[in-house]
Formats: sequence, structure tokens, C-alpha cells
Amino acid sequence: MTELLSPAGNFEKMKAAFLYGADAVYLAAKRFGMRAAADNFTLEELSEAAKYAHERGKKIYLTLNTLPREYEYADLADFIRELAALPHKVDAAIVADAGVFALIKEIYPELELHISTQAGVVSSADCNFWYKLGARRAVLAREVSLEEIKQIRKNIPDDMEIEVFVHGSMCVSFSGRCLLSNNLVGRDANRGACAQPCRWNYTIREEKRPDIALPIEEEREGTYIMSSKDMCMVEHMNELIEAGVTSFKIEGRMKSAYYTAVVTNAYRAAIDGYMEKGADFALDPAWLLELDSVSHREYCTGYFYDDPMNNAQTCTVPGYLREKAYLAVAKEYDAAGGRALFIQRNKFCVGDEVELISPGKLGKRFTAGRMANTDGEDIPSVPHPFMEFWLEVPFEVKQGDILRGANR
Repeated sequence: MTELLSPAGNFEKMKAAFLYGADAVYLAAKRFGMRAAADNFTLEELSEAAKYAHERGKKIYLTLNTLPREYEYADLADFIRELAALPHKVDAAIVADAGVFALIKEIYPELELHISTQAGVVSSADCNFWYKLGARRAVLAREVSLEEIKQIRKNIPDDMEIEVFVHGSMCVSFSGRCLLSNNLVGRDANRGACAQPCRWNYTIREEKRPDIALPIEEEREGTYIMSSKDMCMVEHMNELIEAGVTSFKIEGRMKSAYYTAVVTNAYRAAIDGYMEKGADFALDPAWLLELDSVSHREYCTGYFYDDPMNNAQTCTVPGYLREKAYLAVAKEYDAAGGRALFIQRNKFCVGDEVELISPGKLGKRFTAGRMANTDGEDIPSVPHPFMEFWLEVPFEVKQGDILRGANR
């Protein structure tokens, strides 16, 4: 089995992930997940999400990967009982804490368990320990190299699955275990509330001159000594598949539905290309351009080929490299009229250069022509969030196709 696993911060992003090729998504409830700032899912929405996924032959993994404190366990136990009672159930839970693992085993023993990257699994001994307790999968620490993955695969049971992150943000702390956010602003990174202070700009002050802030300079433009680059392994999927990785995970529950769609689309193409052509597989450079079109920091290959002690993979330029504008998503297509109905996500105007992306296909470029509102009146632009509008299109459009800006 080879699985592409995408992030789903809400229902819209989940739909985008499945439409653009994800085999499964990982998501969180309103509590006990590591991305508390994402929209996340109520219990009722979790059931709806599981129903939606299973009807399409897809899977849902619930993140229960925070490190709960003593006073939280009664609430957690109630939550697990409610989870077990849902009419449509999630396929697995991702956990980092041994106490959470044991509690799920006690209350909801039928639930498949995956060990989170937060647990810092770096060896076959670690994998085998969790396997004997009943875990089905380990999400390896990002600090594990490709060669170590090969050795781990050889020394664990055949039915113990390996999952690795292949794309998205990395954390400067080992396996995401960090106290910096808690110390500076009282937001516990190990319980889903990280304020990302590793991305902030810092200065130092001289004791006798407290009003003068001096920058800590690594480069002339500033310092990024704690801000990690983003991972991008799309060019190396063949090596990871051959190493025995089961599931390829994309980070980004806080990112847009556009991000989810484009990144999932690219990795789907890479995985399918290798499965079809094997040793003759060569990545289409156009998919790299697609990944450049989404919001990201400088790309790197994580620690698959680099020792963190020798290369910490920290940024050399500040902030994000901006993505192309996410303009609209298609709702329906009128073949007779040569037009499609879209739902707006960002303003654009008649005459703008745009691209349409579809599952499994690159962006098709055209100039935005006649636009009309739902009353049939011509309009020069679409300025209002989520407004529906008709746009003349030069080719077929399917529900879920995405319209974006065409700037390079």
C-alpha cells in the first residue's frame, strides 16, 4: 500500500484534498489536536467527514496528539466515549502520549492507533515497542534520515506501517517538542497552541543603553536562526517508496484549500508516475512550478539527506514566498453557454490573466472575459467574498476546479 495523506483544517479543505488525489486526510476535533487555531471539526462534523470519506473509498485520521495534563484526562475520557459512539467513525487516531494511548485502548479498543511524530520515533526498537502495545503505524520523527528509514523497515513487522512528512513546514525543535511559545506568551505548543516564536525577529539590548535595540544579524537583512525552511520531497518520492514508506504526509492544516489542492495534486502525480513507470520514472519539472505557486518558505529536503547537527535547515530569507492568488472555485459548468459558475475567493477583474487547475492537470491559462452576476448582469469584477458569478471559459470546467492568478 502507498498512501497520500493530506491536511484538512476544515470541511472545504478535506473536500479539496480528496478531489485532488489524497487517499486519506488527517484532521482534528475542537479539542486535543496540535493545531488549535485551525477551524477543526465538531463531533457531528467528524461523523459527517467520515461518511463523506468512506463513500469515496477514503480514510479519516483524527489527531489526538497533544500532551494532556492531569486535569484534562476526565474530559479526554468523555471525548473518547463520544468518539466511539459516532454513527460514522474515524479510521484511526494519531497519538503522541502514552497515557492517551492507554486510555483509548481502555475505552475504545477497536480504534486503530498511529504514533505521532510528536513521540519522536527514530528507531525500529521504538516502532516495535509501540507495535507490541497495539499501534499499527508510526509517524517517524522528521530527524530520521533516508538510510535510517531503510534499516527501520527491515527490522519491524511487515504489517507495521511507516509514515513520513514529505512537504510543508518544519519545526526547529526536535519532533516539535518546544517550550518557547509557552515561556514567552503562555501558549503551550505541546497542547496545540504554538505562537511560532521561532519565526519572530529578535533584537538584543545593551544594559546601559536599554532604548537602543540592536538586531541579531545572521545576514545583512536580518536573522532567521530559529526559522526552519519548508520541506519538499516531490523529486525524491521514488527513493521513499523504495525505502518502504507506507504513507506520505503533507503538512498544512492552517493553509488554504488552494494550497491543499495544488500540493496534493503534485504529489499524486509523482506517486502515480512512479507506480506506473518504476525505474523509468522522471518527475515533470512543471510539478515543481506548481509547488512554487503556493505560499511557502525556502524549500529543502528536510533531514532525509542532511544531519540536523551539520545542517539545521534554517531560512536565509525572511517570511513566505507568496503564492499565486486563489481567485475562485468552480460550482457548475454550462457547456451550451461556454461559461462556468464560480464562487469567489479573491477579487479579480475582466481582462486579468488567470489559470484553471484541475485534478491531475496543470494550470490552463486564459484571459478573464465576460463576467456576469447570478442575475445575468455584466460586471467588471468580482469584489465580494464568496459571491457567485458566471465567467466565460474557453474549455470544459468541472465542479471543484480552481481559478487562480497567472502571474509568475
